[in-house]
Amino acid sequence: MTKVVQKITLSPSRDIPFNKLVLSQSNVRRVKAGVSIEQLAESIAQRTLLQSLSVRAVVDGDGNETGMFEVPAGGRRYRALELLVKQKRMSKTQAVPCVVREGGIAEDDSVAENDERVGLHPLDQFRAFQILRDLGMSEEDIAARHFVNPAIVKQRLRLASVSPKLHEVYAEDGMTLEQLMAFSVTADHARQEQVWGNVSRSGYDEPYQIRRLLTENTVRGSDRRARFVGLEAYQHAGGSVLRDLFEHDDGGWLQDVVLLDRLVTEKLKAEAETIAAEGWKWISVAVEFSYGHTQGLREIEGKPVDLSPEEQATIDALNAEQARLETDYQDADELPDEVDQRLGEIESALAALEDRPMHYDPTEIARAGVFISIDSEGRLSVDRGYVRPEDEVRATDPDVGQGADASSPEGPEVGPSVQRTVIAVAGGAPDAEEDDEDATKPLPDRLITELTAHRTLALRDALAENPAIAFQAVLHNFVLTAFYPFASSGSCLEIGLRTPNFPPQAPGLRESVSAKAVEARHEAWKARLPKSQNDLWDALTALDGGAQASLFAHCASFAVNAVYEPANRYNQGRVSAHSVRTRLDQADVLARAVGLDMVQAGWRPTVDNYLGRVTKPRILEAVREAKGEPSAQLIDHLKKADMAKEAERLLDGSGWLPEPLRLTDPGLARAEQEGEAGSLPEFLADEEDQENGGDEDPQQPDAAE
Repeated sequence: MTKVVQKITLSPSRDIPFNKLVLSQSNVRRVKAGVSIEQLAESIAQRTLLQSLSVRAVVDGDGNETGMFEVPAGGRRYRALELLVKQKRMSKTQAVPCVVREGGIAEDDSVAENDERVGLHPLDQFRAFQILRDLGMSEEDIAARHFVNPAIVKQRLRLASVSPKLHEVYAEDGMTLEQLMAFSVTADHARQEQVWGNVSRSGYDEPYQIRRLLTENTVRGSDRRARFVGLEAYQHAGGSVLRDLFEHDDGGWLQDVVLLDRLVTEKLKAEAETIAAEGWKWISVAVEFSYGHTQGLREIEGKPVDLSPEEQATIDALNAEQARLETDYQDADELPDEVDQRLGEIESALAALEDRPMHYDPTEIARAGVFISIDSEGRLSVDRGYVRPEDEVRATDPDVGQGADASSPEGPEVGPSVQRTVIAVAGGAPDAEEDDEDATKPLPDRLITELTAHRTLALRDALAENPAIAFQAVLHNFVLTAFYPFASSGSCLEIGLRTPNFPPQAPGLRESVSAKAVEARHEAWKARLPKSQNDLWDALTALDGGAQASLFAHCASFAVNAVYEPANRYNQGRVSAHSVRTRLDQADVLARAVGLDMVQAGWRPTVDNYLGRVTKPRILEAVREAKGEPSAQLIDHLKKADMAKEAERLLDGSGWLPEPLRLTDPGLARAEQEGEAGSLPEFLADEEDQENGGDEDPQQPDAAE
């Protein structure tokens, strides 16, 4: 017997005048959410009503229709139409398309209409906005018509521009929205697809990791070079900038590094040409100078240029305003934003006025030079007034200070000649690529030298803060010299203050916490001491015991030499290997005495100063020691460059230090070195790494032996 299928009958539709409609109490929506009534009214005004109302006839006590209809489903649309009537933008008798329901339960209709709604998939929304823009609507128009901020439209359009292949992955839930956002950093579809292919297989697919891979060959907008040139000038010259519309990007990423470096060089040269007109003998220009670059040079004295009456009046007015604001808000728990901003502006203006240009003796200018660089904030840094040892001899030359070389065809009336070094960006050649498969290879000599340079500077700073230890250290040196003549060369204090040199390119040394502390202390003492050495004895006599001890410790700290020197220097007759080892052992004794902590001194492992300079097994060893085996396994499949970058993130804040920077017991350290493992796990020796790693060039002087 054939079963008869009951056919459904849809509710009829009618056009009902708006004034015959009333809002039903059966509507289940009570909480306001989504587009507001005002925005919905605007949408209806622009597009008319896109969806009918669901209504039921109102009946009297006898069950007869009254001619009125209630709205249990579509209440927000009803209120929007009601608002348009109140605004006199729609007639109250305007016919409204309605579906007239009979039977059932009104509340059930209301629940079903709201529950059965399916919002657009985000990808459909991105593509829809793209279609609207392609049809000629501006981003502002799209934002206005869909009641969102223009920034939201820009973000959605950016997501719509990601590779269609990645859109398909996202549509199938193969990647998260956050991952898709990360890919929007670049518009290069091929690069997006390449990176996704790599990260999806490796698991190295966090959004920040994706962004890092997409921007690895760029320069951050916060880089000193980018800030010095300015994004506007860089873009005007044809440079492109990658921007992240979903996270703070510090000004984006500059893609054309070669162009950026050329613009930096050109701007630095232009600044050098301007300063050359002052008559300096030489000008040395670099993006950044290494720590100690003025060592061995005599700094000439200058006199600050006097304030003009206008400048003094400005300073007085700013000081008065600052005092008034501080008095007015001295009892406030928190300063209003505008007051806080104004106080910051006043401080900046006063600092600029107090930073006076210096006036130098023309005779001194003729034999002195200038260092021009870029500071960490991207501002031009001009350091005037340094005389090289070879130029001191020319101080008695009758032509010095006359304004020109006597042999000049233009005669002495022409301004002093300026000898400038070639502009060069600081930074040495990268170390030779190491054999990633050799887990037992020692650290490269150059890297150990750079690490111990950081330690030496921190040790100087620590010693200067411990006068009692400084006295004892110098006394120890004196006793060695007087009673143990053959051991005197083994002290780590080079008495006589023969300040040892640092390696010229130790990354971050010049801007380290220790360097800034030493420099600040030195400048403070320099301001207290007399300018003439003839007055020094009396000045020292006038200091109390505590001040003398502090000054003694500061001066003694400059003799510290805990820098490792490679073996090839021993063969030059400068120092014996035994003396160097003894000196470094004494440095360990001194470090323990002052409680040196390189973590507190500000050193942390980065790609530049350590992780990018060692083998992959050493990178994994560092992560394993600091964070455990699970963290090491997260990155053990990566190429060396990516492994180093990820290791820097993992080690941040861990307090991990490489061996040359650790403060350990000498006997324990030797026992640990003797017990090191020597073989690699098989899973690290994959064929792909062997093909790309290559062998280390034995001719490279910095390679580990």
